[in-house]
Amino acid sequence: MIYSIVTSMRKSTCCIVLLMAVAHLSMAQSSALTVEKIMRDPKWIGTSPSNLQWSFDGRQLYFNWNPEKAQTDSLYFITRDNLVPQKASYQQRQNLLRSRDITYNSTRSSYVYDKDGDIFLADVKTGKERRITQTMDVESDPLFSFNDTKVVYTLNQNLYAWDIASGLVTQLTNFQRGNPPPKDARKDNLNTQEKWLKEDQLKTFDVLRSRKQKRDNTDSMASAIPKRKTLRTIYLEDKSLFGTTVSPDGRFITYRLYKASQGKTTIVPNYVTESGFTEDIPGRTKVGNVQGTQELFVFDTEKDSLLPVKLNGLAGIRDLPEYLHDYPALYQKKQKDSANRAVDFLNPLWSEKGTHVMLDLRAQDNKDRWICLLNPATGKISLLDRQHDSAWIGGPGIGGGFGGANAGWIDENTCWFESEATGYAHLYSLNVITGVKKALTTGQFEVQQAELSKDKKFFFISTNEVHPGEQQFYRLPITGGKPERITGMTGANLVSLSPDEKQVAYLYSYSNKPWELYLQENKPGAKPQQITQLAASDEFKAYAWKDPQVLTITARDGAPVYARLYKPSTPVASRPAVIFVHGAGYLQNAHKWWSSYFREYMFNNMLADKGYTVLDIDYRGSAGYGRNWRTGIYRFMGGKDLTDQVDAAKYLVDSLGVDAKHIGLYGGSYGGFITLMALFTTPDVFAAGAALRPVTDWAQYNHGYTSNILNEPFTDSLAYRRSSPLYYANGLKGHLLICHGIVDTNVNFQDAVKLSQRLIELRKDNWDIIGYPMEDHGFVEPSSWTDEYKRIFKLFETNLK
Repeated sequence: MIYSIVTSMRKSTCCIVLLMAVAHLSMAQSSALTVEKIMRDPKWIGTSPSNLQWSFDGRQLYFNWNPEKAQTDSLYFITRDNLVPQKASYQQRQNLLRSRDITYNSTRSSYVYDKDGDIFLADVKTGKERRITQTMDVESDPLFSFNDTKVVYTLNQNLYAWDIASGLVTQLTNFQRGNPPPKDARKDNLNTQEKWLKEDQLKTFDVLRSRKQKRDNTDSMASAIPKRKTLRTIYLEDKSLFGTTVSPDGRFITYRLYKASQGKTTIVPNYVTESGFTEDIPGRTKVGNVQGTQELFVFDTEKDSLLPVKLNGLAGIRDLPEYLHDYPALYQKKQKDSANRAVDFLNPLWSEKGTHVMLDLRAQDNKDRWICLLNPATGKISLLDRQHDSAWIGGPGIGGGFGGANAGWIDENTCWFESEATGYAHLYSLNVITGVKKALTTGQFEVQQAELSKDKKFFFISTNEVHPGEQQFYRLPITGGKPERITGMTGANLVSLSPDEKQVAYLYSYSNKPWELYLQENKPGAKPQQITQLAASDEFKAYAWKDPQVLTITARDGAPVYARLYKPSTPVASRPAVIFVHGAGYLQNAHKWWSSYFREYMFNNMLADKGYTVLDIDYRGSAGYGRNWRTGIYRFMGGKDLTDQVDAAKYLVDSLGVDAKHIGLYGGSYGGFITLMALFTTPDVFAAGAALRPVTDWAQYNHGYTSNILNEPFTDSLAYRRSSPLYYANGLKGHLLICHGIVDTNVNFQDAVKLSQRLIELRKDNWDIIGYPMEDHGFVEPSSWTDEYKRIFKLFETNLK
């Protein structure tokens, strides 16, 4: 009996252990990563909130979210009294569209907006709305002017002013497309023969003389009648009008004219179409194409005068770029050309009372930025600050001009802006009367966003001062000094300030935690409240996503290279490693927040599970590390950005025990380009690589991006020659996989085709190319993602293990 009980207990225990083991094995299998799982529609992960928007009164916070995993995101909102997310109604959506574009008067007691092609005025306190226009035409872009007594809006490219007190509408501009009529169109320009015939006709026929006398009398009477006030006609000719601004007192109107250039564009064939025929997708021009030109004018409505803004005498306007010294003949030729460099004008910024107007000018070669003061009465400019870079002007808060830069007015005589004068993007104030400039922030970090408080006592700034891989939010006095930190969680905090500036809503994420929405008071030490919970799938939650170590690797020139490290769960005997190369060049990925490369992050997790050591570095040219790092690739892409990868490979061998013969790399776009340069120019370092949608010849890429870094092919051929993989293809030794979308309108499939022909001619046989007929530069189909990454994984499994 006792034996029977003991035996039974042993059997039961064995069954329980067996069941637990099976359950554990089943759970492990279900949580194991596969390419098929990773590359599915991202909804399998769960959807994070995005696109934070406050209502104009700050009572609601709206955001896009998709916890139910529907086909598209829905609009949700919370209120001050109810922090539980709710779906927005149709009417709320319409109100939100309106609140995005409202413009206040100087006292913030009223605001204007456009809706359905008409203009509306509203009172902030009462909420009462007044319709200003109701026409079949489209009126847009309303703002207050004439010292807040009128609302100025745009109709058919012209400006109109609606008087708030009387309701009278006045047309302010008369822009007309096309050319002005010839000055002598109404005159009788007769030659000798024609003049004699006319006089003879009048002498001969009484009726002709009589009718001419009547016409002359009528014209004489008409000229004696007081004429209606006319508005100067401004003919646009063959140019486009944009960027119109009005001074706060309504007297001055600035506008820009743009003349587009003609250039040959690429054609992208689309083979898989609904029609069954190959269809051409219009493409872009290539680097070096002649750029369009801009002009800035001031229209003085009081004097009815039109003034072009001239740049003669502007410091450095005729300077030649330093790289031309490498081409003496070209340098001497350009020295003889006395013309100003081409300049783009960005939106003028008027001070609140209109005492001053600030201009942001950019040389088209992007090596100079001038911040100037414009005298609208004379059209003359005076220099406030010149930012020169022998490479190119850029950095956070700087690269996009006033339209996308951090700049504005602190008071009527003091402006603020960002500059990389110290090597890092920092805030500066400048008194336009005395010319005194003051640094408001300093240090080896970047001010990435800045906003002046409504009472103009503080700046609200986001910086990476704590760590290059973090983004934190601060409050800074307008006089400078030590900022007060508002956010506290390690990672990234993307802040949206409430209209009354008393609260901050922000998206927060960490390396292995996707974005969530938080809300807190806008003061140091305030406790954040989490609003959303990622509606993650059980599969996503079942896997223990790695928190990659963020470390630094010392490059050969002594520079610290930041990197993310994924250590293998169980290293395999061959000790393989993979380096992931992020795209875009100027982008950051060795950070402490959820990566925009989330598929690659998951793939790197999978590689680590399979025994690979994975490294992801912020090579030279990456964002987040100041001017010298940003411009470290100037005139030589595939230079320091590649040696950083090689130095990272050496670190893998020397510090982590990786086998030097079993290192591969992969990346897309710029990452694909680096992969090619690595396999072609350092073939003994990397055994295999996957180049995804890579640039193979920079002379084939677009102007805006490429000319900053490599200048133009016909003026700096050396830079293009040493930066383009096409010229180094003979060096290929390892195994190369090329994957490219056939309808890629960014990096055209032509790049991959050209490289293929070069490899064929070189009789290389250790490469493969895969074209994806339905994909542009950024893949969208899960089937394409899956196919691509299965091939990448097979490449590594075959050649690195």
